[in-house]
Amino acid sequence: MIKDNYKKQIEILKKWAYAYYVNDNPIATDEEYDTLYRAIEAYEKQNPLHVDKNSPTLRVGGVIRDSFSKATHIAQMWSMEDIFDIHGLQTWFDRIHKNVDGAKFFCEPKFDGASLNLIYEDGKLIQAITRGDGKIGEDVTTNVKTIHSVPIEIDYKEKIEIRGEVVIKTADFEIINNQRLEAGETLFANPRNAAAGSLRQLDSSITAKRRLVFQPWGVGFNLLEQPLLSQKMDFVYSLGFLKPPMRENCSTIENIEAFYTKVLTSRSNIPMMMDGMVIKVDNIELQEDLGYTVKYPKWMCAYKFPAVEKITRINAVTFQVGRTGVITPVAEVEPVDIDGVTVERATLHNFDEIQRKDIKINDYVIIIRSGDVIPKIIKVIEERRDGSEKEIIRVRECPTCKSELLDEGALIKCQNLACDDRVVNSIIHYASKKALYIDGLGDKIVEQLHREKLIHSVKDLYDLDLDTLLGLDGFKEKKAQKLLASIESSKGVNLDRFIYALGIEHIGEVAAKAIALNFGFEWINVQAEDLVKIDGFGSEMSASLEEFLHVNKEKIIALTQTVKPVELEQLEVIESIFNGKTVVVTGTMSQSRTEIKALLERYGAKVVGSVSKKTDFVIFGEDAGSKYDKAQSLGVRTLSEEEMKEII
Repeated sequence: MIKDNYKKQIEILKKWAYAYYVNDNPIATDEEYDTLYRAIEAYEKQNPLHVDKNSPTLRVGGVIRDSFSKATHIAQMWSMEDIFDIHGLQTWFDRIHKNVDGAKFFCEPKFDGASLNLIYEDGKLIQAITRGDGKIGEDVTTNVKTIHSVPIEIDYKEKIEIRGEVVIKTADFEIINNQRLEAGETLFANPRNAAAGSLRQLDSSITAKRRLVFQPWGVGFNLLEQPLLSQKMDFVYSLGFLKPPMRENCSTIENIEAFYTKVLTSRSNIPMMMDGMVIKVDNIELQEDLGYTVKYPKWMCAYKFPAVEKITRINAVTFQVGRTGVITPVAEVEPVDIDGVTVERATLHNFDEIQRKDIKINDYVIIIRSGDVIPKIIKVIEERRDGSEKEIIRVRECPTCKSELLDEGALIKCQNLACDDRVVNSIIHYASKKALYIDGLGDKIVEQLHREKLIHSVKDLYDLDLDTLLGLDGFKEKKAQKLLASIESSKGVNLDRFIYALGIEHIGEVAAKAIALNFGFEWINVQAEDLVKIDGFGSEMSASLEEFLHVNKEKIIALTQTVKPVELEQLEVIESIFNGKTVVVTGTMSQSRTEIKALLERYGAKVVGSVSKKTDFVIFGEDAGSKYDKAQSLGVRTLSEEEMKEII
């Protein structure tokens, strides 16, 4: 095989691979493919200096690493709001139309796999990052280059992030599990776990053998000029990426529901596992108008498939102690397979729930699991009772520390702050990604450190040293130093994350941020009567925080002195004619919509997405459309971008 012929053979092999892996429509037999592959491979071994950087033979992997390094997404990867029925869809649909005019929707299947972000620059794949916490993930570039449906080069020179799901076809999943069974290895629970596990193999040659598929569903950072998301995705597909098996542009809720039914009924005919359908506002400008919550974009949601129901029997009830001391009853059930996952336990939530559903030990029950939702019991089958059923007795002492419990009716709490389960679970939460994100401090290590009596509280983490860690099983110097560095880097975190990390019952990320913004470091002295004045705070949340501070104030002060969290900056509003006014932004500006919104908010404006009689100003740029027209018809004052900037 001479060099010129080698180049031609490479192109043939790439076409065959694309037809097989991307189009799912082979144009050569396996024997033909293997024969040409071996011939190219033999030539490359004899002529290593001539190896084409895009040769399919380079997708076999072989790089082995100790661990994955962290990498930062250019634009954040968001979670999605879940809806489960037509009522949830109607609520979401109405909310969209309440805030923006003329929204249309882009719908496609939701594949159940591992989310991935591909970064291309100058036409080359430069980095592949797992979703992680949405801002920082793991760099899996070497592994991803073994996936044939991921182009190594694309015909687009600008920097772009292409997001999608790494999945395994159901048939390939069965093959992998059969191979693992023969090898005496643990089986994967479902294709999603297999895809995620394969993507994070330290040996990239193992990833290459797993026949992973990359299914794109969106873009992150990009300079594409198409006004619709569906148009941007058409461009992405034209670069050589896999198209979804079906997709639909919808205008009405009836259109969306019809397509959902179509996707659901096609579920068994599509080779990759799906767990629902994704609905997105198609117009990019309207997406920016709608904006984001702390967790997800307001312009998209996941319409999940109906939960899978199975019948099983409750063998016993055990009790778990959470990080806030709340005791949760858990049903131990006869193992049952639900959508590829073996379920042996289901939450009973609390004793009010047990009483309401009249749940007893030995009852036959209907249990459901939907996506990542914790399995739960929805109904007792009373017709199957045979007299062997037993009442579930309210616990009087903590199952872990045996101390007396505080019974509040619906909730039963362990008040002992030294309770082992409270300590372990609170530290696990403190180190989690949404809290202080102490990389390397997983559940097992927390349990090990506590078992060895090295940590009895969160503050003890900051007293660990290298010699102590090296004396533990499983710790070598590199691992120990990495953990210590991660603990040290958790210092100086924003105050809202510090408050959230404390694991206060009823205080989530949004509430923690509101507390940090309203009270700063004085939050430690706050009273329930002050908290209820904050928008969204009820008596239950306020009382919970007040009680937590009363019990743990000294410990929090000591931890604060160690961690030294940073106060959030208050937005200093500049006096202007926009103070307290409702403003709508429309059209193409010289700056991004986000920058214009931030500028107006700095001058006291409340920026909203749609025009109404209550709107005070409409700021418009080029190609201003229906919002500008509506403002004119309602007599709302309009300002061009230049006029707005002159005023401020």
